[in-house]
Amino acid sequence: MERRADVRDTYDRIATHFAATREYAWPEVESFLESVPHGVVGLDLGCGNCRHAEGLADRVDRVVGLDVSRGLLETGRERAHDRTFDVDLVQGDAATLPLRDGVVDVAVYVATLHHLPSRPARLASLDELARVLAPDGRALVSAWSTAHDRFDADAGFDTTIEWTLPDGETVDRFYHIYDPDEFETDLEDSGLEILEWELSSGNCYATVTVDR
Repeated sequence: MERRADVRDTYDRIATHFAATREYAWPEVESFLESVPHGVVGLDLGCGNCRHAEGLADRVDRVVGLDVSRGLLETGRERAHDRTFDVDLVQGDAATLPLRDGVVDVAVYVATLHHLPSRPARLASLDELARVLAPDGRALVSAWSTAHDRFDADAGFDTTIEWTLPDGETVDRFYHIYDPDEFETDLEDSGLEILEWELSSGNCYATVTVDR
């Protein structure tokens, strides 16, 4: 729990500058959203500044944006206000989601799983995503991988990567860098079923549903 609190404190510290560098939705997320049916409830898990919640708002009646960092949630609130879309913001842990079973029709869980500092926490988070997905729900899950050009490794590993603030101060951010087979294994060991997956721009992406 202490290391997960460290992740929260890190993103509270860099929230404003971090959000300013995350203006646009990832093309992989846009493609996913175009391919899934409209729904009632959408979830942006690890929502940050809500750039992907904004896209979800066009697909569903209600969007929930969840993040562990209160600082990032404030940047999401500002974006939603400025761009006039609705999102219900919740501060919470990705491994213990404060949502009822089976209520989410569409979910986006990108660039967050790799910040959870242990495999049990990552698996618990994937199981939680499975729990809240509706029977026909769909989610896009992504994580940074060893296929990225900046890494020279065949197996997954833990590391820290510096974030540099405008004043030159550096802040370490925890990452678990997945190898692609490990990413697939963690999904298969959870309550999710893989519908398709790919490597793109150094990230693993999987479209998943509830494992029946």
